Amino acid sequence: MNSNSLPAPLPPVIEETSAGRAYKLKEFILFLRVHKLAAIGLSIIVILLIIAVIGPLISPYPDDAYKAVHLENKLLPPSWAHLFGTDELGRDLLTRTIYGTRLSFQIGISVILLSILIGIPYGLISGYFGGWVDNVMMRVCEVFLSFPSMLLSISIVALLGPSLNNMMLSIALSWWPWFARLMRSEAVAIKERGFVEAAKSMGVHPLVIIFRHIWPNSLSVIIVQISMAFGSVILTAASLSFLGLGAQPPTPEWGLIISTGRAYFLTNWWYVTFPGVFILLTVMAFNFLGDGLRDYLDPKTRNS
Repeated sequence: MNSNSLPAPLPPVIEETSAGRAYKLKEFILFLRVHKLAAIGLSIIVILLIIAVIGPLISPYPDDAYKAVHLENKLLPPSWAHLFGTDELGRDLLTRTIYGTRLSFQIGISVILLSILIGIPYGLISGYFGGWVDNVMMRVCEVFLSFPSMLLSISIVALLGPSLNNMMLSIALSWWPWFARLMRSEAVAIKERGFVEAAKSMGVHPLVIIFRHIWPNSLSVIIVQISMAFGSVILTAASLSFLGLGAQPPTPEWGLIISTGRAYFLTNWWYVTFPGVFILLTVMAFNFLGDGLRDYLDPKTRNS
């Protein structure tokens, strides 16, 4: 074999240096100093994540999270012994709310992961190949999008039966088309760029182009979409549990706690107030962070 028959060397892989990562971190911190709402949202999310991770360690009455019953302590108002009060079975509401934080983040992460595992490859393939493939795949998306997401989730849970797993599946099946449409629009725009055309001319396999060239250049848009969708997913899960279609007793899920506590709201305000505040803070924090990330990852906005 002569030297003329050797394949051309691959271009060198440029690795991000520690100095480059440090510069990006410093730049993001400076951005948070300007974008106060994003900083507030990120701070709340970090606090909630810490609560979710170390919840069993900081819960004052871990046994109250599920099946414990203390009828002698039922419906006690907030006090030093029970900071959030107790429910109709005497269980500590602070403990149940803390465990509900962990459960809500598990639901959010599971639903988002399932949605992107379906939606992102679907949208990439649709946008890259175009033509009749794109038309058929987008018509399928439009069938799902023609139903309000909450109504579709309720229908799926009603068909499969109320449970936590069926609730997560139903929310994911109503959310994946949004990721698919977003990725499709990104793929349509990026596939016309020079580096993609160069890869095509070199005979690179389409799947390699899709997942090595187009997908990495769409990450910023997906990150923003995930941050905006996370709070909505948690709110949807709480709504389904409130309707009795999600988590079932004695699961300490925020929506289920509020659903049970509504019967006592007029005389025992603490029952629904504290889980409701946690839902409000979580959704608000992710919306604040999503708005900030959208501005930070958009070069036009950041440089203006």
